[in-house]
Amino acid sequence: MKNSKITLTLLAAAVALIGCGEQKPAATAAAPAAGVEVKIGHVGPLTGGIAHLGKDNENGARLAVEEANAAGIKIDGKAVKFVFVAEDDQADPKVGTTVAQKLVDAKVAGVVGHLNSGTSIPASPIYSQAGIPVISGSATNPKLTEQGFKTQFRVVGRDDQQGPAVANYLAANNKPKLVAVIDDATAYGEGIANEVEKTLKAAGIKTLPREKGTDKTTDWKAILTKLRGRNPDAVFYGGMDATGGPLLKQGRELGIKAVFSFGDGACTEEMGKLAGQAAEGLLCSQAGIPVAAADKKFLEAYKKKFNADPILYAPFTYDAANLLIAAMQKANSADPAKYLPELQKISFTGATGSISFDGKGDRKDAEMTIFTMKSGKIEPIAVIKGGKTIPYAEFIKGGK
Repeated sequence: MKNSKITLTLLAAAVALIGCGEQKPAATAAAPAAGVEVKIGHVGPLTGGIAHLGKDNENGARLAVEEANAAGIKIDGKAVKFVFVAEDDQADPKVGTTVAQKLVDAKVAGVVGHLNSGTSIPASPIYSQAGIPVISGSATNPKLTEQGFKTQFRVVGRDDQQGPAVANYLAANNKPKLVAVIDDATAYGEGIANEVEKTLKAAGIKTLPREKGTDKTTDWKAILTKLRGRNPDAVFYGGMDATGGPLLKQGRELGIKAVFSFGDGACTEEMGKLAGQAAEGLLCSQAGIPVAAADKKFLEAYKKKFNADPILYAPFTYDAANLLIAAMQKANSADPAKYLPELQKISFTGATGSISFDGKGDRKDAEMTIFTMKSGKIEPIAVIKGGKTIPYAEFIKGGK
């Protein structure tokens, strides 16, 4: 009975409060703002060894969405509030498909991501079936856009462009006679290693039998000890910085004097933190222009918002989000079926330069950049565009 009395008391209080609300309309909840909500998803690894890259990608896309909201964009005459929906795929293909379906169920209008090729490829048919456009700012495996999905795009180059770029630079400038090639057994790592190996062989350079780790390997001593006995002039690793850093450090500790080279997954300043002095002089490539060459307005806005500089592909995920929004504006609709045709034929100038897509959804005329490590900093030394290698100073001087 005591509980019944308390319940009656609470009900009475509630009635009294409702009565007060009726007497004072100003105290009632504000009516929802006129307009519509449009959800834009982002997927990348926010936990695990490459969470720093996933967060960098997320920051780029988030900045674009926040700027769009601040601009008060209207679509079909209605004010639009873009809602940013971030998901963590842990760089795991199974988790990647799970979060892709989660975003589809949440009825997002478009997606920026995924970071990795290994998660982007299995997630892509899920988005395709739902008719949701997805733009990756970092997945480089050619298979991603070779599947024929009209909803799939990327704003960076492909590994069959990046692999030859770093391999040809290595061949021309370091002139190795024997190269060891290692990969992390992921779609990205194996894919770019295949392209590098193919290009080296075509140039008449001998490569050792392929060595493999995983995207979790941090103890490379057994593989490196075997390679030391073969005395390669260069080592190429297809994988991310979380595993590439230990590989490089342990290689130097074992006395391997070869030049170490990497693709974009390990072309970060994190390599200096993980490998220390051993990182000095490494060569690596990125499938696009360097962060420092991105639009100054973007760089300043990113720094102001996140109190840090972009790491790697934030300028590209920023552009990816803005591309989705620009296509919606051109179509005057946030309905994926209506704005997808505008995205396919778009011509857009973003933080990373001029962007348009070919019939597969790949960026036309994508640049590749070669870097080296100097005093713990990744520094661009050359840009490859249209098959031509341009010293970085000349590239910048030419206004990109």
